[in-house]
Amino acid sequence: MNTEQIQGYAERILGALRERAPIAPLTSEAPDMTVEDAYHISTALLEMRKKQGEVVIGKKIGITSKAVQNMLNVHQPDFGYLTDKMAFSQGQEMPISEQLIQPKAEGEIAFILKKDLMGPGVTNAQVLAATDFVVPCFEVVDSRVENWQIKIQDTVADNASCGLFILGDQAADPRKIDLRTCGMVVEKNGEVISTGAGAAALGSPLNAVAWLANTLGQFGIPLKAGEVILSGSLVPLEPVQAGDYMSVSIGGIGSASVKFV
Repeated sequence: MNTEQIQGYAERILGALRERAPIAPLTSEAPDMTVEDAYHISTALLEMRKKQGEVVIGKKIGITSKAVQNMLNVHQPDFGYLTDKMAFSQGQEMPISEQLIQPKAEGEIAFILKKDLMGPGVTNAQVLAATDFVVPCFEVVDSRVENWQIKIQDTVADNASCGLFILGDQAADPRKIDLRTCGMVVEKNGEVISTGAGAAALGSPLNAVAWLANTLGQFGIPLKAGEVILSGSLVPLEPVQAGDYMSVSIGGIGSASVKFV
């Protein structure tokens, strides 16, 4: 795929994002698009957003759990970039009706780094050593593709279907928690809708972050000290709309909640 095509697809996704108007899957027009092509589109999209004033503050791993893979019929993880415009704090209302198209919320464990991580060869032990703390998190993913009719190339090009995210205000030392067995309970409008455990994310959130560091290392991109790393959903995606209220509780870590407007 040439540079002009890559720029054109990135502009189309950015237009859909800004206008909240979904587009047809890119793969329906370019069935021979490779995952590598899609990452080039994602990079071009990120550069456009940076030129509009957004600042990269972290990265995310997507499609890590079997539940999410089965829902989307996409059976490998991917990654995307987090910017300051996507971030919300505990207590803030999240304006999904103004910014997103077809949002779905997922409970995750977010890692806040104190050291850089650069693959290849990053191990779980190195992830632990580089992590300052972990916090409960809601990521609200969104697709700029009509009806979430995505293949892996479509979601990769679309910055791993990044939408918005909110971090809880309770932090925990990951060295004092079994991140593989810690349990998660998600409630929506006062009712429990899903439960999960750390093992849902590629066997452990540590595996997920190591995978991300090693995958980005192939592109010469580090995970940087101070960045937020979203390690992947532990529960199925849940469609949300303005007026919904959700909370997530993670054993040994804490809780987070969000009101959607």
